[in-house]
Amino acid sequence: MTDSIRETADEPAAYDPAAVERKWQARWEERGANHVDLGGERPYYTLMMFPYPSAEGLHVGNLFAFTGNDIHGRFQRQQGHTVFQPLGYDAFGIHSENYALKVGVHPSELIPRNIDNFRRQLKRAGLMVDWSHELSTTDRDYYKWTQWVFLQLHERGLAYKKRASVNWCPNDKTVLANEQVINGECERCGARVEQRSLEQWFFRITDYAGRLLKNLDTIDWSESTRTAQRNWIGRSEGAELVFPVQDVYEYAGSATVSGMSGEMTAEQLAVRVFTTRPDTIFGATYLVLAPEHPLVAQVTTDEQRSEVEDYQVRASKQDLVARKTVKEKTGAFTGGYATNPGTGELVPIWIADYVLMEYGTGAIMAVPGHDERDHEFALAFGLPIVRVVGADAHHVAAPMDAADTETDGRVLVNSRQFSGMTVDAGKKAIIGWLSERGAGTGVTNYRLHDWCISRQRYWGPPIPIIYCDACGTVPVPQGQLPVELPFVEDFKPDDSGISPLARVESWYRVPCPTCGKPARRETDVSDTFLDSAWYFLRYPSTGHDEAAFDPAITKKWLPVNSYIGGNEHAVLHLLYSRFITMVLHDAGLLDFEEPFTKFRAHGMIVREGAKMSKSKGNVVNPDEYIESWGADSFRTYLMFLGPYEEGGDFRDKGISGVKRFLDRLWASAQVAERVGEGERAVLRKLHQTIRKVSQDVPALSYNTAIAAMMEYMNTLRSNERTPHLTELEPLVQLVAPFAPHIAEELWEQLGHEGSVFDAGWPAFDASLAAESEVTLAVQVNGKTRGTVTLPIDADQSAAMSAAMTDASIAKFVTGEPKKVIFVPKRMLNIVV
Repeated sequence: MTDSIRETADEPAAYDPAAVERKWQARWEERGANHVDLGGERPYYTLMMFPYPSAEGLHVGNLFAFTGNDIHGRFQRQQGHTVFQPLGYDAFGIHSENYALKVGVHPSELIPRNIDNFRRQLKRAGLMVDWSHELSTTDRDYYKWTQWVFLQLHERGLAYKKRASVNWCPNDKTVLANEQVINGECERCGARVEQRSLEQWFFRITDYAGRLLKNLDTIDWSESTRTAQRNWIGRSEGAELVFPVQDVYEYAGSATVSGMSGEMTAEQLAVRVFTTRPDTIFGATYLVLAPEHPLVAQVTTDEQRSEVEDYQVRASKQDLVARKTVKEKTGAFTGGYATNPGTGELVPIWIADYVLMEYGTGAIMAVPGHDERDHEFALAFGLPIVRVVGADAHHVAAPMDAADTETDGRVLVNSRQFSGMTVDAGKKAIIGWLSERGAGTGVTNYRLHDWCISRQRYWGPPIPIIYCDACGTVPVPQGQLPVELPFVEDFKPDDSGISPLARVESWYRVPCPTCGKPARRETDVSDTFLDSAWYFLRYPSTGHDEAAFDPAITKKWLPVNSYIGGNEHAVLHLLYSRFITMVLHDAGLLDFEEPFTKFRAHGMIVREGAKMSKSKGNVVNPDEYIESWGADSFRTYLMFLGPYEEGGDFRDKGISGVKRFLDRLWASAQVAERVGEGERAVLRKLHQTIRKVSQDVPALSYNTAIAAMMEYMNTLRSNERTPHLTELEPLVQLVAPFAPHIAEELWEQLGHEGSVFDAGWPAFDASLAAESEVTLAVQVNGKTRGTVTLPIDADQSAAMSAAMTDASIAKFVTGEPKKVIFVPKRMLNIVV
């Protein structure tokens, strides 16, 4: 053999993973083995989530995810598919920028360096990646098209700018999504998060909420991911009700507006609330507005204005997540009143931090009898609590020591003409009654908010918008893309909430593309999740400069056949990718509206029972393990830790067992017989193993597939028997997706030309896989005394005959048996 893998023909070398892996990685690159012909037959696009190159190198969690995807891709190649498995880098964004700030190197210098190291590690792990389609979101030729995606949404009215309350990290100096705030602190740095009001760009993802939700019923995704998206989209059926505001200077002590007989006028000031419980309208005893609600100033009396404004300031210093979960109820009375459209009574208007502008209308009708938060607030401020739902019609005056939130089997009480109706019937009747009077209408609401894409940071694609005093907001023409990110030496953000790009006047002062007059660029950059919301479309079309994605190539290769990634992106990247795909579909640019035909979420690995972290000093460095054990052993061990979709516990001593398995495979190939035939019992076990692995690999049950191959190895080499070539070759093919280097080497040693991955997948013979014999446990008086081997269809008579001819069993049977218990294929119990 070449490359010094074997020393002599008489004395074959021991398995040397480093030598084998160097040889085959060099040969793959030399031959372009992983370079995909995009015109090939049976296209199969398998995708893995591209990493942030925002650290010194890949961590073991990355390789756990990538290896699982690589095994799937290699298996599909062995099934005869033309497999496209690309990889790139999610290199823009706060992860990379913060790392650059931490190490004191400009990201334009640091990130390419990190990418080089990541690529080295990925190649060393033996991934079947087509590196000719590698991309980075920081590439000029990539973010040009990210900006183009923004313009497609802007053109269709799906991108807009507004002032909004946002979570602000005073340390990272940027906006945070709600998902990035943990217990009121920034998930990245631990700083206490504040609330700010900033001008931000948004995408109208809420326009697609219904479709995003509906399609979850039909896409082939992990159930945990679909459940997370359903909960995040959060469909609610309810009603929008109208509470007319009374003139703050004309209350005159009145507590009731008689009958509400007239319809509301369009000019009348009103508070609109969304509720999923319109059946409780008669129990609404006060209203609560979010402190940021635009009506607060208008409904506040002069006497209450100072108290209200002080409360607004205090609320603004809290993050939005903390406001959702805070236990202590605080608030301020505005002095204003509105009319309950059900009772006709005046109810006071309060503001409180537990009501958010981001949900519903930013105002609620408070029903303290039947909502826990409202009940707590009413107790804190001495507000009325009225029961309007009870166990039966006689439950009118039952005490309200706590909110009664039950609805099943309940009826309305204290609800005038609707009393006695069930909750469901009451909802429909009350919505209809209020609708007739212009005081309400049935609506569907969603928890999902529009996607804020503005970031006041440096390291990202500039948003392609120009502001002109004469023309207004002007999108950058496509021919002028990309809007290049300029080099800014001092790119550190400050506390102003203004992007570092706003310091570069020579960059943001530009002529208006419409009228030519002086204008200025948008200085915010876009969220990194926009970069990753379409990258899968670009991979097959890298190098095509005429469009973001080539129509013919996209039609052939998309949507993605299989996507594997972390469930931590369930409601961010995965939801945003679906949204962007739907928009591009509606624009006539794609002929599909779901990007990923199949998605599976992988699990997480821990080390010695504990979550890995640098502070604990228990992080697994892949380079060290590959250096010591080889990539094939490392890959296979990662997959052997536990179910791939659940994860496992990395323990150092465990990898040695996998290495021994590969050592035995290597040794078996060195001594395999090439004449004669294999043993029938071994071939039976082989075909059972082929069947098992063929079922487990596509199901991502990698750990049980490996266990089956190890079990077969024990049969193959039992009592140090010499394996036959026909018993060994199929095992090499089965091992190949897990340990590709040794499989390629052994395939060549066994006399084959070409790659093992182009040799197909072994088929199992059902008749050969079927067991012809069974080993039966024999008990005497319930105690096992031995075993007998019988034809698999043996009956009780045959089992008794075999047992009684075995002297070691027969000696315990004295006299005629009183009873015989026979369980076919399992057990014979003789009672004497």
